[in-house]
Amino acid sequence: MEEMTLETLIAVFEEIFGAGLFWAMVAAAVVITLGWIYVLVRDRSLGMRQFLVAQLFMPVGAVLAVWFVMVMTDSQMSDIGGPVDVIVFLGIAVMGAVGGAILVYTVERLVFRRSGQGSTLGVK
Repeated sequence: MEEMTLETLIAVFEEIFGAGLFWAMVAAAVVITLGWIYVLVRDRSLGMRQFLVAQLFMPVGAVLAVWFVMVMTDSQMSDIGGPVDVIVFLGIAVMGAVGGAILVYTVERLVFRRSGQGSTLGVK
């Protein structure tokens, strides 16, 4: 692999996760992102309480992302060998944290929002 292209990355991810699971994850990411954009456009602002709750779930998202990748690659913490592995490991955690926060915020605003109220706690 002399060049890193989009096609190469897709092939690597399909090999790691399997084609079906990889494309299902891509579709889920697109749906969640579109839901988040819809919520932002609909509400024209961020719900600060929901945003705080979403941020509290960031460590959960980071841990779940790292766990998922380690299970899929049949790896253990002892397999981390060098700086590049640590950078990839931290990148997975950051993406999981951000993705988890976006997911929680979107679900909160779409599912648990009652008309005229800003949160499930009844606080605007």
